[in-house]
Amino acid sequence: MSLPAHCDALLACKTASGKSFETLAKEVGKPEVWLAALFFGNAVADEETAAKIAKAIGCSDEAAVNAMAGRGPGNVGVAGGITRGRGWEWPPRDPTLYRFAEAVMVYGDAWKALIHEKFGDGIMSAITFRSELTRVPDPSGDRVKITLDGKFLKYSDTDDW
Repeated sequence: MSLPAHCDALLACKTASGKSFETLAKEVGKPEVWLAALFFGNAVADEETAAKIAKAIGCSDEAAVNAMAGRGPGNVGVAGGITRGRGWEWPPRDPTLYRFAEAVMVYGDAWKALIHEKFGDGIMSAITFRSELTRVPDPSGDRVKITLDGKFLKYSDTDDW
């Protein structure tokens, strides 16, 4: 996956800082998964948060900080210029990303059926979305626990038009 130049700059500064996403998230008071998405160009920070992150990782690249805050060439407004999910080949070749695709292929129909059963005809939004990833110790080998927390959006009926 090719990343925008500002992402490469941010990731290089993060690496040089020696800080993990978890540490940075705690420092700036933001969720860890959201912060990681920001570094890959899939989220936009407000100006105050962008400045805090830049300071925390020692990033003096003005273009990278501006892009993080949705400013700069190609950016119109706060979220302008951000293309979430860009650059993925399908199916993904990266083993970790492929396993996510595999989970959706195997469990997607079941998740959809359960959403419809429990909530009605609609979808889980990825717009007002939260996610967490934790390591869970297990005697048979540590487990990866990922929480996907999206608002339920009911499909409109023709009566609603």
